[in-house]
This record gives sequence, structure tokens and C-alpha cells, in this order.
Amino acid sequence: MNKLKAIQSIRKALAGGKPSLGSWMQIPNGSVAEIMGAAGYDWVAVDMEHGAIGVEQLPGLFRALELGNTLPLVRVAEGTAKECKQALDAGAGGVIVPDVQSAAQLVAIRDNCRWPPAGKRGVGFCRANLFGRNFQEYAREAQAPLLVAMIEDIRAVQALDSILRVQGLDAILVGPYDLSASAGCTGDFNHPRFRAALAKIRKEASRLGIPAGVHVVSPSPRELKKRIQEGFRLIAYSIDAVLLAEALRFRPQK
Repeated sequence: MNKLKAIQSIRKALAGGKPSLGSWMQIPNGSVAEIMGAAGYDWVAVDMEHGAIGVEQLPGLFRALELGNTLPLVRVAEGTAKECKQALDAGAGGVIVPDVQSAAQLVAIRDNCRWPPAGKRGVGFCRANLFGRNFQEYAREAQAPLLVAMIEDIRAVQALDSILRVQGLDAILVGPYDLSASAGCTGDFNHPRFRAALAKIRKEASRLGIPAGVHVVSPSPRELKKRIQEGFRLIAYSIDAVLLAEALRFRPQK
């Protein structure tokens, strides 16, 4: 697939106020990736923070996703230079960074993702440029891969204005479970503290023109529609393992 074109298409949709719908992958299996890649999502994030997925598995998973013209992203564990380089060199179109709490942290991660002159990421032949064959073409993509910062802590909410002003940030994504845990109401998404934090995130992002996203973990078309109506634009819809568990939840009559 043309990853640069896919990245530009997602950016164009977000800039135009339209939602970009993706999903989440934690099962390290090529067939699962192929099924998800053919499901019609704009992107699928391969989870290297909580999923049991290793760097050596990324190329195969990405190939399977790309068969369906779905852009592979990676949710890195921390956003270190090594993590970002390995994920992007393997062919990810961008990174989703967990637990961003400051602008300085995000700037460092952004630079870890970009080839010079835009950043500090190491330059070399890799799968992303077909081991040198597409070096010049990939050089354009490597100047600005998709960058999504996860807002998962009350401290991040307090520093949100400066985080949102980081040049090159494409969107933010609320991590609902971690955010609720930091607010002292783990998993209670109706708690006043969580709802207040979510409202502030949405308001600040709208004020500064940065698309806000949210993870709809339990597959629910009603919840998805609600989040879009609330103004969320980058939306991760469920997780492969959760979708499978929901489909298998069958109780035969005795």
C-alpha cells in the first residue's frame, strides 16, 4: 500500500473535522491481522505496551494489515528512541505514545520518530523503504510519521495546553482506564472526576484545533456514535481480543 497517501488521507479527514476510525491489535497472529486489515478501518494499532507482540513479529503483521489497505500504527511501550526507530523501520505509518505528561516529553518522542532534518531518528535501509529500494520515496514519509499522544493521567490534563501546542502532533487519544485510575475511579467512566477530565480534554483540544480521540473498548455502535457526536475524531474501536471474546460469549440453554 501507499503509506504516505494513507497518512495524508487520515490527516485530511481529521483536519476537515471528520472521524478516522481504527482498531487495536494485541494478538500476535498474521491471520488476525489480515482479518482486521480487511475490515475497513483506516488504521489498526499494534499494541506493544500491553500486547504480547515482539519487534520481530511486526513486519508480518504489517504485511497482513496492508493487504486490506489498512495503515499499521504501533502503540509503543514508552517512546524511547529505540522503540520508535524499530517500529517505524519495520513499516509502521506512525506511533501512538502512552502516558504523555509534558510537552518536553512529547517533543523528544517526536524527534525520535523523524529522520533528519526534521528529527533525530537514525537513517538506514529497512523494511519501511524496502531495504533501500524506495529510499527516496520513504524519506518524505520519514519526515513526519503520524504522531498521536495518549492522555492517560490527571497530570497530563493539567499540562494539556502545552502538550497540544507541540508542532507535529496529529491528535491526542484518551486512555480511559488509566485516566480513570489516575482520577481515583478506575473503570468508572460515569464518575464526576472522570467526566470532568474528559470534558476538559475535549474543550482544550477543540480550542487549539487538535483532533481528540478516545478508545471505545467494548464494541458498541451506540457508544461509537455517541463519541463521534461529542466531537471525538480519532477513534479506536475495540480490540481484537475483546471483539473475539464478545463474539464467543454464548450461553447454551440447559
